[in-house]
Amino acid sequence: MIESTINSIFPTPIYMSKLDRALTPLELKFVDKSKKDFYKNDGNITSNNNYILNEKPFTNIKKELDKRVQDYFNKVLSTTDAVTPYITQSWLNYTETNQYHHKHAHPNSLVSGVFYINCHEEFDKIKFFKEEYKTITPEIKDWNLWNSGSWWFQVKTGDIIMFPSSLTHMVENKEGTNTRISLAFNVFIKGTIGNNKNLTELIL
Repeated sequence: MIESTINSIFPTPIYMSKLDRALTPLELKFVDKSKKDFYKNDGNITSNNNYILNEKPFTNIKKELDKRVQDYFNKVLSTTDAVTPYITQSWLNYTETNQYHHKHAHPNSLVSGVFYINCHEEFDKIKFFKEEYKTITPEIKDWNLWNSGSWWFQVKTGDIIMFPSSLTHMVENKEGTNTRISLAFNVFIKGTIGNNKNLTELIL
């Protein structure tokens, strides 16, 4: 038997956390109310309010998500630059049985995230894609992290996932009878990055 080691370099970070409490009646009421003010997305519906975390009923949820955003930047970016990450836009998605959320990425953002307000652990998941040219496409015997063009994660109510905004993702046709409700958000930074003497300084 051949002894060998396979290392992974330049991995894509998929940050996972969770809200360790149930939503309050006030927060849930606001989620239900927001469903009445929507537009039809490609496959499901999305709240017209795309700064939903700025609303008073979501004040505490925003504080929790801000903590996760800072944790992501501390652990993943780990920079000495004087920058502060902040949530830009945020919105609610509602996906019913046999609906889906189209394949997409998030321009004008560095990091994107999803907080799952209502989902079924058995049926609900998020699927990511490796978008790159393939020189050859052999038939695969056993799928793994290196030969896969897509990868999915099961999600459950209370989960929080963050990832680079450039990472393409989607929700496939929804199974189960629950309404999948997610709060999506984008993150950018403010401050100064780079170095003045190296002519790489950027003030945001």
